[in-house]
Amino acid sequence: MNRFFRRSILTASVAASLFAGVAHAQVDLSKSKVTATSKQMNVPVDGTFKKFTAQLDFDPAKPAAGSAKLSIDTASYDLGDESYNQQVRGKDWFNTAQFPNATFVSSAIAPAGGNQFKVSGTLTIKGKSENVTVPVTVTQQGATQTFDGTLPIKRSQFDIGLGEWKDTSVVADEVLIKFHLVDARK
Repeated sequence: MNRFFRRSILTASVAASLFAGVAHAQVDLSKSKVTATSKQMNVPVDGTFKKFTAQLDFDPAKPAAGSAKLSIDTASYDLGDESYNQQVRGKDWFNTAQFPNATFVSSAIAPAGGNQFKVSGTLTIKGKSENVTVPVTVTQQGATQTFDGTLPIKRSQFDIGLGEWKDTSVVADEVLIKFHLVDARK
């Protein structure tokens, strides 16, 4: 398989984890974005998840009372080429037929200074669950809050990239899930 495809698969893994991010109220999907960046032969490859849902409750004055539950449609991962997208949906990568969603459910939100917060919870991809902590920056402009962060994960922890793709010398094990979530309050 070519280099672009391998990077794309890894990016898909990261994107799934990115939904482990934090948000407030309803997420405005038209303004929000979740990407996964992987490296194939040390060249960054980005992919975007086009479909996700979120149930969020966050008040920066009371972060411990907040919660986040996110679900991402792993079949919506887009690398910009349909043949690569189809490969990412296969058993060696996301196995979307058996595992159509990746999820994050928060267990704690703690202040980390200024507009920074640490959101802890369980990230589940391909039936594998890991406890993670996501650093999140919350920005308020008027009534709108945005949540930005990056979560590094290891694709091997979630069985993303099996068979010939298990070798991390071509597609790196680390994937960066980046998110920009905008609340939809009017």
